[in-house]
Order: sequence, then structure tokens, then C-alpha cells
Amino acid sequence: MQGAMKASTVYCLKLLLLLALGGVTMHVPDADVVASLGALRLDGHFSFHDAPAAARDFGNRCSLLPAAVLHPGSVSDIAATIKRVFLLGRSSPLTIAARGHGHSLLGQSQADGGIVVRMESLTAGATAMKVHSGPSPHVDVPGGELWINVLHETLKHGLAPRSWTDYLHLTVGGTLSNAGVSGQAFRHGPQVSNVNQLEIVTGRGDVVTCSPEENSDLFYGALGGLGQFGIITRARIALEPAPKMVRWIRVLYSNFETFTEDQEMLITDEKTFDYIEGLVIINRTGILNNWRTSFKPQDPVQASQFHSDGRVLYCLELTKNFNHDEADIMEQVG
Repeated sequence: MQGAMKASTVYCLKLLLLLALGGVTMHVPDADVVASLGALRLDGHFSFHDAPAAARDFGNRCSLLPAAVLHPGSVSDIAATIKRVFLLGRSSPLTIAARGHGHSLLGQSQADGGIVVRMESLTAGATAMKVHSGPSPHVDVPGGELWINVLHETLKHGLAPRSWTDYLHLTVGGTLSNAGVSGQAFRHGPQVSNVNQLEIVTGRGDVVTCSPEENSDLFYGALGGLGQFGIITRARIALEPAPKMVRWIRVLYSNFETFTEDQEMLITDEKTFDYIEGLVIINRTGILNNWRTSFKPQDPVQASQFHSDGRVLYCLELTKNFNHDEADIMEQVG
């Protein structure tokens, strides 16, 4: 018995040491609070074993250990949990954070000693994605759905969102809580400018539908509001006909002034590309910075003539949408 207790003590000390070395902040939850959460009638469930995983994010700059992780089976699960925390009053240290795909940089999707809501659990059943065709096509999407899944589903109907992010393995609620910027923003605005309606669970646990016409203050506050006005549980995203074919072009520059002049000219021109984005490339080899792939493999001479003298390079990524019958003239379009 004493041996077992000693082994348990050693294990706990090792665990505390590992958490400390890993930068994890330990916040011991109140037993009564945990018990009250367990008393909630939910369609989903709380878990505790995966709390360390919820204490990490993409930024990897801080680690805050939550008391529990909520895997919601419905929007009402999120509402009931937030309402319970709200009723505890301001004296309670318990906080709630929504976590999509965990791509926050400074712990925004973490909750020290609180509750992390795993939004990706909220993508099935009554909350599942629904595409609506017609004169004003749109898609109703759960806040925890990934944009890559939105693309796959809308393409089945010949449609696609008008504005994207560069990386599609992010959640809808996550990017709409920030802005959602990519190469289509010069034409359609960021993703937050292409939303018709939101469903939000407020800090009091109320489920509110909002739009430019209904509860507009909450609608515009939540879009780009960094989660400070509530949790986005559903969004109605504007769609447009998906392009049949796309021509992708990458233009490299060694001179910054020429690069910015060309970019400004392209985004203001009436007859221009459908996607325009500028970026900086470090002139070295590697998966992320192998700029030589911009040239055709069969033309190594052209690649060798591009001089950058070991400096950074500037790149314009451009795309032009077209139909199958326009394929032969695409190279002549200008």
C-alpha cells in the first residue's frame, strides 16, 4: 500500500514537473463547479482527459490548462453551459473559450481553469450544413465547420463562397471572429463582408439570430469581434457560381517598388484577375520558400537568369477564372 502511494506521489511530481517545463499553467478547478457542470443535461458531454490538448494552440506561446472540455451535441449545450457560468456571478473565476481548429496565436482559444468549447463537435444532426440555391444562393454552416468542407459541399451544387482564407482547414466561426482575408478581398471584401446572418450564443447564454436588419449591433460586433460578443454557432454565407477552370500565375520580383506598383495597378484595373495577393519569400531552398518552382521545369535557363542576390523576393499570386471554351485564348487575355 505504501509502495503504491509512493509511486502515485512520484508520478504526480513528474507530471507537475513536465507541465511546468512545458509552460502549462495549472489552475485547480473548484470541485463544486465541476460537479455543477456534470449536473447539466446535455446532448453532448464534458471531458477532462483531453484538457492538456486544449491548453495548446498554433501560436505555442502560452499554455493554459482548462478544467474541462465541452463537446457540444447541440447549440443548446453551449447556451446551457454559458448560462450556468453566468449565474455563478462575477466572483467566479470560471471562463469559457470557443476552440475551432486551434489556430489562435496568443491563447485566445484557451481558458485557464475554465471550459474550452470544442466547436468542431457541432457539425452534425440539426446543425449540419445546408446549401440553398436560387437567385440569392447561400449556405447555412455550423460555426465549427471547416472551410474545406464548405468548399466540397457547395461545389456539389456548382457554387462556392465569394471570399476565402488562404488556408481552408480553419473553422467558419474562427475566421469570422477575425476577418478572413485572401486574394479575393480586393473585389468582394473579407469573409466578414460576405455574411448574411449569424446565430450567436451571448455571454448570458441567450441564443440570438442577427443580421444587418435584425439585432444589427450584435451582428456587426461579432464579425471580427474576436469572440468578445458571443460564440458564433451558425453563419449564413453568400455564394456565387463556382468557376469551371482557373489559371494560376506566380510573378516574382526582386524590386519592392515595382512589386507594389504592379499590385496597386492590378487591383484597381477594371478588367483584372479574380485573385490577387502579394507575399514575401525568403530566398532560400525549402518547402515554403522554393521559389524556383514558379518557373516551368522544362525551362531551367529562365530560372537561372532570375537574380535575387541572396535577398528576399516579392511575389504576386494571380488567378483568372474561365470556361472550357475559353481555354485556347487564356494566354492572350490581358
